[in-house]
Amino acid sequence: MSVASIRRLAAGAAVIAAASGGAVYLSPSVASSDKGGGPILDSLRRRIGDPTASVPSRSAQESSLIAATASDPLDVLVIGGGATGSGVALDAATRGLRVGLVEREDFSSGTSSRSTKLIHGGVRYLEKAVFNLDYGQLKLLIENAPHLCHALPCMTPCFDWFEVIYFWMGLKMYDLVAGPRLLHLSRYYSAKESIELFPTLARKGKDKNLRGTVVYYDGQMNDSRLNVGLACTAALAGAAVLNHAEVVSLITDDSTKRIIGARVRNNLTGQEFNTYAKVVVNAAGPFCDSIRKMIDEDTKPMICPSSGVHIVLPDYYSPEGMGLIVPKTKDGRVVFMLPWLGRTVAGTTDSNTSITSLPEPHEDEIQFILDAISDYLNIKVRRTDVLSAWSGIRPLAMDPTAKSTESISRDHVVFEENPGLVTITGGKWTTYRSMAEDAVDAAIKSGKLSPTNECVTQKLQLLGSYGWEPSSFTTLAQQYVRMKKTYGGKVVPGAMDTAAAKHLSHAYGSMADRVATIAQEEGLGKRLAHGHPFLEAEVAYCARHEYCESAVDFIARRCRIAFLDTDAAARALQRVVEILASEHKWDKSRQKQELQKAKEFLETFKSSKNAQFNDGKHN
Repeated sequence: MSVASIRRLAAGAAVIAAASGGAVYLSPSVASSDKGGGPILDSLRRRIGDPTASVPSRSAQESSLIAATASDPLDVLVIGGGATGSGVALDAATRGLRVGLVEREDFSSGTSSRSTKLIHGGVRYLEKAVFNLDYGQLKLLIENAPHLCHALPCMTPCFDWFEVIYFWMGLKMYDLVAGPRLLHLSRYYSAKESIELFPTLARKGKDKNLRGTVVYYDGQMNDSRLNVGLACTAALAGAAVLNHAEVVSLITDDSTKRIIGARVRNNLTGQEFNTYAKVVVNAAGPFCDSIRKMIDEDTKPMICPSSGVHIVLPDYYSPEGMGLIVPKTKDGRVVFMLPWLGRTVAGTTDSNTSITSLPEPHEDEIQFILDAISDYLNIKVRRTDVLSAWSGIRPLAMDPTAKSTESISRDHVVFEENPGLVTITGGKWTTYRSMAEDAVDAAIKSGKLSPTNECVTQKLQLLGSYGWEPSSFTTLAQQYVRMKKTYGGKVVPGAMDTAAAKHLSHAYGSMADRVATIAQEEGLGKRLAHGHPFLEAEVAYCARHEYCESAVDFIARRCRIAFLDTDAAARALQRVVEILASEHKWDKSRQKQELQKAKEFLETFKSSKNAQFNDGKHN
């Protein structure tokens, strides 16, 4: 922190204000997204907002992909079902294009489900945010999926007055430039007020007393459920989306050398098929280089993988409605602690790594996080309190045409290296929508496609958003029962308690009524694990309406119990498999296989109960 830093922030705000003709508050710029409203957008809203709407079956989606032949191809085939890939599929489908998407594992099985759960990224991006003006995307994300995203106040402790001035000035610059796109104004709290708001906050730092805190508002989300919502919304908009479908090779036109499709393996059945498209979009995240190498094994890599580790702690580590972010610890790293789904998530690390489908946190990384947060808390921080720990791979992008490694960026890169193959990578959750728009624009140019309208995703809410209100959970609590209990031969209703109602409302939005109906009418109202609000009915609903095809799909992406509490997830496994077996008609062999795969998956989440300290993996 320096005077120069403050000057840069002030200069940034001044330049932007001057560029706008001296106006302090900037109105949102008019993008191409604003040109595609009218009847098209209204029709999409009716389709997605229909409370009786159902996504096409998995078999129907596969048939649509198989039907895309060389003589009758898709307009766009997307490889990758993370936030970016699903966003591309939604954007393209809502422009009237014929779209397919294939994902090797599950929607959000990679980086997109292992995020910080913050939409914007924290105070460490303060100067960058002032200059780049990407906070408008944050507000859009909250507006388009209000049941899954919300504003969260984040507190930054200051242990000397210079820190107070630095962060207060910086955040006020942020407020000034954001204008109407701002979530809420930032503010300063005295030391006494700060302790009242965050009781576990330390009163003293390293030989310094707490001077106060600066609080700003970020966005928080349920990342994998948001990703699944994107994929399902794309399906309702007409895209043929297929998870557990792996691209084994790309198809090239022999005469033009243009990429015209892909050979795809259904990983659930082992069957392979060809699907053709005018343009293929490579949105495979950390694995995008492996797709590029299908054309040229010697192609220059564009991914510089970085791992980020997070841990989950009991809820008493942080108050329900306030996060804690320290932008620079004693060794120069950032640390945060946030309330999330009834627990506390803390992190993160940032280190070089290799690319793997199931990254594991190292014990020294877990310990770093524990040590870092202990410097700012007045309670004992214990390794035995860690309920879950996971690692995610950030696909930091390099421009393959650049001559130096200085091109590494957390921003996204879109380029067409080979005719017919548009690659998009990098970026972050905050900007997935604008990234998708850029990728579809590039695909339209590459394939000379003819969309029916401009991009409309800026104003398009996702499945579950239409008709949802923060108070919607009260309807569930009043109108539904979780199960029917028998006492002395009499059947009496078991209440839909507030915790379960709130969970269903926030996880499924306006679709929560469907889950509650299954719980009530089909005898699936029991909780999957003690101490968690997740219901048996969710397994059935996700199998029927969200392409949930495995036990891991459910415990990790549809329901977040694997991320919240690995021990509870292990206890729930047997029942999850039983319900999925009933929905998908699995035999005993498949059920046994699912249990084993899920147990192996949970072993990669190093909680205090499955941590391995001397197994050679964490040296």
